[in-house]
Amino acid sequence: MRQIRRAAVIGSGVMGAQIAAHLANVGIPSLLLDLVPHELTADEQKKGLSLDHPAVRNRLATEAIRRLHKLSPAPLFRADYAKLITPGNLEDDLHRISEVDWVIEVIVESLEPKRQLLERIEQHWHEGMIVSTNTSGISINAMLEGRSEAFRRHFLGTHFFNPPRYMKLLEVIPGRDTDPAIVEFMRDFGTERLGKGVVLAKDTPNFIANRIGTYGLLVTVEEMQKGGFSVEEVDAITGPALGRPKSATFRTLDLVGIDTFVHVANNVRENVADPEEQRAFVVPEAIQKLVERGWLGEKSGQGFYKRVKQNGQRQILVLDLDTLEYREQKKITSSALEASKQARGAAGKAKALIQGRDKYAELAWNIVKRVLVYSAEKLGEIADTIQDIDAAMRWGFNWDLGPFELWDALGLVETAERMRAEGLQLPQWVEDWIAAGHRAFYEEADGKLTMPVSGKPEPVRVPAGVVDLAALKKAGKVIAQNSGASLIDLGDGVACLEFHSQNNAIGPDILAMIEKSVAIAEKDFAGLVVAN
Repeated sequence: MRQIRRAAVIGSGVMGAQIAAHLANVGIPSLLLDLVPHELTADEQKKGLSLDHPAVRNRLATEAIRRLHKLSPAPLFRADYAKLITPGNLEDDLHRISEVDWVIEVIVESLEPKRQLLERIEQHWHEGMIVSTNTSGISINAMLEGRSEAFRRHFLGTHFFNPPRYMKLLEVIPGRDTDPAIVEFMRDFGTERLGKGVVLAKDTPNFIANRIGTYGLLVTVEEMQKGGFSVEEVDAITGPALGRPKSATFRTLDLVGIDTFVHVANNVRENVADPEEQRAFVVPEAIQKLVERGWLGEKSGQGFYKRVKQNGQRQILVLDLDTLEYREQKKITSSALEASKQARGAAGKAKALIQGRDKYAELAWNIVKRVLVYSAEKLGEIADTIQDIDAAMRWGFNWDLGPFELWDALGLVETAERMRAEGLQLPQWVEDWIAAGHRAFYEEADGKLTMPVSGKPEPVRVPAGVVDLAALKKAGKVIAQNSGASLIDLGDGVACLEFHSQNNAIGPDILAMIEKSVAIAEKDFAGLVVAN
């Protein structure tokens, strides 16, 4: 049985140190290696240390571990887990990677330094050692130039999202020569041990989540400028009303870093062949100006929003993209927005918003329709299944519904008709799927949820270690139930008491099921799990 007992993380920047912290959270010791400093700090000089002293040579990794305790939100479950991370440097300690089962490269986002580091790693590589890169968009295959066949079989991309402890998404990206058994192992290991939502991505620019997310952000700005909308109007529409986070569009860009967003967009534009797609990833001039001015968002103190203190009160001003001046925010009211607020669930809210009859409903539709079509066009290119695309957007961008889930919520056939009427061309596979009589991408068949794979319904994949309560209920495994809770047979002598009352309110129905379930479990089962 393949196992990962010990790891090495190379690169102690924000991501590298936090990946090492998350490994520590799940009990995996790691080496954290970085470059050797070439100058002493004032404090080191005061202590009389030389450049040859281990404390100096390991300084970058040591300080990165120390910073983990100051970060918010906290990267470590417990402060003392930091002892599982051993600092080192690439000159003195690289040979120690021969002792580990997994090496993760997390250095600068540049192809040539990564190639050079992989060459050095291979000198200490042993059969069975998995090596991965945390790149957010550089080609996996391009990194492997000059590496041996055996090394290439054990190499893949493992793209964590920041911050690694809290962001659920882990994109696993096989190279051309990656051993399929290692891909499956990393998928299961990421799910069961690291607690991640794992998707399989293809080796294309920015993989899945950043490819579609960046496209969606650029489309949003384009539609905003076409319709003359303001920053706060767009954020009112593209937040919870559309099943997206409260940070919506522009607050999200401020949090991510506007310069980071520009880098990701440029990476796609420079690495895709289709001229139309290249044009779609051209960064608007207004956003370029923000980067030139150093208005990069949260990290620089101002971006699309700016916190100020006026008349003794704290206030958040908003940027006018036409004048590039900050002003007070306006309150946004809309019948479509109000309908969305009154609706239940993410699907109901998005549907109520888009089916509204004001300018904000039209803006939401103009954004959504393009993202849905683009996502469908990229199936097969960036990922093999709609499940991977949907999951990547839910876990990586905190959308409540992935593109295909949203399309189903709006009505596949009805939405397709509206798109055609407005001159949009749907991918042929979507047309063929509808022509075959399907009214949704996700459908139930024989108690299982299916999705289109090569034009045919195939079961949706359930990740390793995950118990699907909905599937068990459909399979007739319900022992007892009422309006507030259900008792479900999980197998292996274990039952599950699932609460599902409206708004999760604990009332007489749940209390009655608790009492009944305990009695049944004590008589007929070895264990009882409670789920909410």
